[in-house]
Amino acid sequence: MGQFDDTLQFIDELQHASTPEGVSRLLLRLTGNYGLTALMAGTVPAPGTPKSRQRSHAMLCEWPESWLERYVSRNYVDQDPVVTYMKRQPSLVRWSTAADKLQVGRSGQRVMGDAGEFKLNDGLAFPLITLEGTVVMVSLGGEMVDISPESLGVIELAATYAVGRALQLQNAHEIFARRPDLTPRETECLKWAAEGKSEWEISQILGISEHTSEKHLLNAKRKLGAVNRVHAVAEAIRLGYIS
Repeated sequence: MGQFDDTLQFIDELQHASTPEGVSRLLLRLTGNYGLTALMAGTVPAPGTPKSRQRSHAMLCEWPESWLERYVSRNYVDQDPVVTYMKRQPSLVRWSTAADKLQVGRSGQRVMGDAGEFKLNDGLAFPLITLEGTVVMVSLGGEMVDISPESLGVIELAATYAVGRALQLQNAHEIFARRPDLTPRETECLKWAAEGKSEWEISQILGISEHTSEKHLLNAKRKLGAVNRVHAVAEAIRLGYIS
């Protein structure tokens, strides 16, 4: 079975998950193939946030409990090179790459070294921006991480969809109880989005304005209950709008 088929199967299994914890287990079962065995997804607390409130920012957490305790008690969120990197340049990044690019000082090195004590030697992080504009940081780590360039897209798509599914479950509102009714134009725009085309490129292909292409994609995302474009494309694939 190829990576695309594996991803489709994963998406289908997520639809049967009934709790955020179940979502986390399914995601780690998939990412474990790449050595990514631990997960943290949530919003980043503002500097100075009391330690007692930092845990509430976590949406999905499958870190070793003792590592989480140390991370919070020592206020590592303000020293973590990966968090700092994501604030400055919100994009997909390896933990080790973030640390190297920032040329972290002693405090940052301490965070990375302590993580290694809990078999979190390296990992992958990326931002997920919801339709409401909330930035969710998704971070996956492990002891022996083995990620090829070809695997990055699969991991990001799977993690994005999983976090979106977890948000649905946390809100106790099942958006996908029935197949949403996408218009032909909305479906067309999603298909081109799946090819990596921007709103402007889609407008040129379809002979419509860029504003109109943006509107079609936004409507499609809302109907699909997607947190962002990647999530919308994944859900469109699952529902058969994109084949």
